[in-house]
Amino acid sequence: MKRPGFEADRQVLMLRDLATGQVRSLTEGWDRSVGSIAWSPDSKRIYVTAQDTQENPLFAVDPATGKVTRLTQAGHVSAVVPTPKGAVVAINSLTAPDDFYAVAATGKGKPARLTAVNATKLAGIDMPTVSRFSFTGANNDTVWGYAVKPYGSTGKVPVAFMVHGGPQGSSDNSWSYRWNPAVFAGAGYGLVAVDFHGSTGYGQAFTDSISNNWGGWPLDDLKAGLAAATTKFGWLDGDKACALGASYGGYMVNWIEGNWPDRFKCIVQHDGVFDARAMAYETDELWFDEWEHGGKTYFQDPAAFEKWNPVNYVAQWKTPQLVITGEKDFRIPYTQGLAAFTALQRRGIPSRLLVNPNENHWVLKPANSRQWYREVLGWMDRWTKDQR
Repeated sequence: MKRPGFEADRQVLMLRDLATGQVRSLTEGWDRSVGSIAWSPDSKRIYVTAQDTQENPLFAVDPATGKVTRLTQAGHVSAVVPTPKGAVVAINSLTAPDDFYAVAATGKGKPARLTAVNATKLAGIDMPTVSRFSFTGANNDTVWGYAVKPYGSTGKVPVAFMVHGGPQGSSDNSWSYRWNPAVFAGAGYGLVAVDFHGSTGYGQAFTDSISNNWGGWPLDDLKAGLAAATTKFGWLDGDKACALGASYGGYMVNWIEGNWPDRFKCIVQHDGVFDARAMAYETDELWFDEWEHGGKTYFQDPAAFEKWNPVNYVAQWKTPQLVITGEKDFRIPYTQGLAAFTALQRRGIPSRLLVNPNENHWVLKPANSRQWYREVLGWMDRWTKDQR
């Protein structure tokens, strides 16, 4: 990473000669950000992971030439242990939690599955169908997304339009117990997610494009992406859609409240920024917030923070919103959620507040997670399924 203070800068694999002290870059010419690193036992290759267009594959880097070879295709490689013949990796996806696979050092052939850890628990559970799609977004760039169709559905289904956090992150092909698309599909929703400008896995310029542009190109992409998805997938009922997101995704649905106010039946906002001015003085991650608004503090350049500030558009808010926050959240303090809820109440907009006293920026405790899904799906049902 070359730019101090920028957590989403590209991570380049560097090699240091311990005898001479010479340092050279191996992946400077590869426009992907290196994740995990592991040497092969014979030192002939370095195994790395990196996000690439909604996947997180395993790659092998030649330490002599820097040549990068992709070893896996679909799925999210979450752990790597080198072996004499290649590597044992853990791979998960949108429809499957982690299992171990053997991957050949050459990358030839498909990864050989070694375990079925959750076979008993998953027996009898029908997973949804995931379809990728692309469209022309802001700046005339190609933008990717996916749509998740409930298993066995025959007619149109309401839409859960999920906005990822980060903002430098990705709605990728991975399994998570939080915000799990399969759970939404199991509840009868067609889930749509878009990797808007600022997402990772598409090159550093694409990632950089969101800085100082939080409410600009990303919103353009979301508008175009939802339109593209509902056009391409006839089983999506675009007239019954709910927008939901956490962290930056929570910021974006607050931004949508005032800047795309007539599109959604409901909104779910989790740990999102409501007031950029207060956020500039509250967050524990000052350097991140300042970088994202041009590199200065609020008092040095208030206009940069106010340009994309959701609080300035409260007069246009009208969509019913569920607000969720954690009292131990120091990244986006829970006062942001309380303020958003107050705005909704004062505007007379149907709204509900869920505060977790023992959670931080994420809902990590199993009992709280179950409550989270009940509240979120119940709110969505109220405004989409119950108003036919």
